[in-house]
Amino acid sequence: MANTGFCAFCCRRKWVKRDWAIATVAITVIIAAVIIVILFFTVFSDSRNRKTSSPTFAPPSAGDFVPLTLLQSAKATGAFCLDGSLPGYHFQKGFGSGSSNWLLHIEGGGWCNSIESCNSRKGTSLGSSNYMEHQVQFSGILSQDPSQNPDFYNWNKVKLRYCDGASFAGHPESEFKNGTELFFRGQLIWEAMMNELLSLGLSKAKEALLTGCSAGGLATFIHCDDFRDQLPKDATVKCLADAGYFLDEPDILGNRTMLAFYRDVLQLQGVAKSLQQDCVGRMEPVKCIFPQEIIKNVKTPFFVVNPAYDSWQIENILVPIGSDPQGYWSSCRLSIKKCDATQIKRLQGYRDAMLKALSMFQRNEEGGMFINSCFSHCQTSYSAWHSPNSPRINNKTMAESVGDWYFNRKESKLIDCPYPCNPTCNNDDYTSSVLSAAV
Repeated sequence: MANTGFCAFCCRRKWVKRDWAIATVAITVIIAAVIIVILFFTVFSDSRNRKTSSPTFAPPSAGDFVPLTLLQSAKATGAFCLDGSLPGYHFQKGFGSGSSNWLLHIEGGGWCNSIESCNSRKGTSLGSSNYMEHQVQFSGILSQDPSQNPDFYNWNKVKLRYCDGASFAGHPESEFKNGTELFFRGQLIWEAMMNELLSLGLSKAKEALLTGCSAGGLATFIHCDDFRDQLPKDATVKCLADAGYFLDEPDILGNRTMLAFYRDVLQLQGVAKSLQQDCVGRMEPVKCIFPQEIIKNVKTPFFVVNPAYDSWQIENILVPIGSDPQGYWSSCRLSIKKCDATQIKRLQGYRDAMLKALSMFQRNEEGGMFINSCFSHCQTSYSAWHSPNSPRINNKTMAESVGDWYFNRKESKLIDCPYPCNPTCNNDDYTSSVLSAAV
């Protein structure tokens, strides 16, 4: 009996200790929860009070997504995407010292040069607003984070969605009336977009910058002077093309693949009407769509951002699939790191051709350049623009170089040494992806 009582007493003692331990943990959790709730309501209330009392526009966080706005006015002018849907844009309001300044960025995405390819685009965001993301994240040159975008972070910023397949330069007169139901209205879209943005405050801009990537970069070349003409005479207006300096160069078999492709685009969509008419009058119109011809007559100050080894151009102009039937270039055309010495020599020749095409522009006192030796395409709207991992020339990022040029801080014409001299390049590698770029 004594032993039994002792065991009962010990068991009761153990149960009491365990019970107290559980109770202590439970009380701690409850107290922590109460503190969290109090802090939440305090912060929420304080945030509400700050929003209510502040009359000025406060910048959202750098990670904010910007909603899509469909261009309702396009109904009246017939400014439709390829499939007849309304074009769209994303608008983020500026604040503080940037409230009267505007940055427009034209989306890229290649071109369509046939009824078949244009019909294919109708089922994507590059031909129809029905497939466009309802929100997109602004980064790089569109970022509101001053650490990522030191000179333009607080400007009014607009991303123009690209859905016409001809760099905003097609004309309805060239539409086929044979049941294809394709709308070639790029020029009308550009005009309708401008009218919309002018009504939102662009007409009172003090400073403005038109930018674009790839096919959007080509659109920037085409429409730069028109952009300047529609803004106040005393405004500072400039343009920047990112990876839009496409070359009229033969491919590895000697074929003028890009020239033939652009010729088809011009004929299909009537693009010649949007090109510089003095150029069209002097030479074959298709020659006038190449930036090396356009830039000769652009009056507005211009900045060219382009990798000397533009990955899209290597893949589609220098080594299109049809020019490499044996597959000798199959890896090199997708990753410069997988090129042998002979192929690198050919790529160096392409770089030489780009620098030659830019030589006249290099003497333009109002112009700017950032030609790095990276194997990439479209750099300004991503982290390459200005981050710890950005490619640099003379220790300067693209953002710093463009800012120096735009604000006249110093001349900014930077040309990198040949590959592989620049260790800051993050070269693209498409060999592991089935989503390689295509014309």
